[in-house]
Amino acid sequence: MLDKYIPVYQPRLLGNEKKYVNECLDSTWISSKGSFVERFEKDFSEYIQVPYSTTVSNGTVALHLALLALGVGQGDEVIVPTLTYIASVNAIAMVGAIPVFVDSLPDTWNIDPSKIEEKISTKTKAVMVVHLYGAPCDMDPIKDICKEHRLFLIEDAAEAFGSKYKGKYVGGFGDISTFSFFGNKTITTGEGGMVVTHNKILHERSAYLKSQAVSSQKEYWHDEIGYNFRMTNICAAIGVAQLEMADSVINKKCQISEWYKNYLKDLPVSFQNDLKDSLNTNWMVSILAENEEHRDGIRTYLKEHNIETRPLFYPAHIMPTFKSEESFPVADFISKRGLNLPSFPDLSKKDVEYVCSIIEQYFKN
Repeated sequence: MLDKYIPVYQPRLLGNEKKYVNECLDSTWISSKGSFVERFEKDFSEYIQVPYSTTVSNGTVALHLALLALGVGQGDEVIVPTLTYIASVNAIAMVGAIPVFVDSLPDTWNIDPSKIEEKISTKTKAVMVVHLYGAPCDMDPIKDICKEHRLFLIEDAAEAFGSKYKGKYVGGFGDISTFSFFGNKTITTGEGGMVVTHNKILHERSAYLKSQAVSSQKEYWHDEIGYNFRMTNICAAIGVAQLEMADSVINKKCQISEWYKNYLKDLPVSFQNDLKDSLNTNWMVSILAENEEHRDGIRTYLKEHNIETRPLFYPAHIMPTFKSEESFPVADFISKRGLNLPSFPDLSKKDVEYVCSIIEQYFKN
C-alpha cells in the first residue's frame, strides 16, 4: 500500500465560497461587474489597513498594472532581488523597463538593503521588494533609500498576505503594492490579484488602466491604450469568503511552521529566519540542506514516500531571458540548497511529524 499522499499545497475552501458563488450565479452577475468585486476590495483594504485596493485577474498583472500606474516604462531601471518568482522580473520587462538585480540576505533570504544603493543610476525609477515565502523585508532602510533618491517603492507581497513588519501589514509601506490570490496562496480566488496604495491618484490610475482606459465622461470612449486586467465577480466572491477565514488560516500556518522547526531541530537543515518584530505568515515552510546533493536527496526520498515538495526559485539572473554574468553568491547558495515543504492550512500535526520522520530516515540511511 502506498504511503498517504501529502501535497505541497492545497487551498482551504470550507467557508462561504459555495454560498457566495451561487449568489453570483443566481444574480447572473458573473463577469467583472457585481457586488462582490467592490465588497472584496473594501474588505481587503480594511484587513491590511491600506485605504485603496483594486482587484485584478492575477498577481502578475497586478505587478504590471502597478508599474504602469507609476509611469515606469521604456529604458527605466527597476531594482529587484534576483531571488524571486519570475513574475516580479517579467512585469518589469513587460513595461519596457530594465530589471537591475540585487543579492539576498543569508538569513531572511530577502533583498539585501545594503546592496541597493550601489545599483542606483540616473535611470533608476523604482525599487521592487519581494516578501519571499511570507517573510517581510527589512522595510525601514529600504524606505529611507527610496526617499533619499526619490525612487518609487513597490512591494510584491504576492506570497505575504497577512505578514507584518513592526506591527504593520506588508503592502502598506510602498507607494504601490501587489498581492496574488493563485490557488496555492494563503487566501485564494483561484486566479486573482490586488493592487493597493495609500495614494488616491495611483488608485484611480490603476482602476482606469485595468478597464481598457475607458473614459469616465463618455461611454465606450477610450482615452489611451488600456488593459483588460479585471477580476470576475465569481472570483471576488471566493475572495470575500476567504477573507472571512484569513486569521484562522494564518494562525494555523504559523503553527505548522513551529511544528516543523521542533521536529527538525536536530537534523542538518536550517530555516528561513524572521526579522525581529515581524510576523512571517509562512506561505511556504522552507528549509536549506547542507548542499545541493542533500537537497535533491531529501526531495527524492520524500517523493518515494508520496510527499510532494518544491525547489526554491531559481535566481532570475540565471534565466536565459535575463542572464547576467554578475555574481550573486547568497541567492545562488540559497536557491541550490532550498526546498519548500508541505505547508497547506489543513495539514495536521501528525502529517508534519510524518514528513519530518521521513526526512530523518533519509539522513539515517
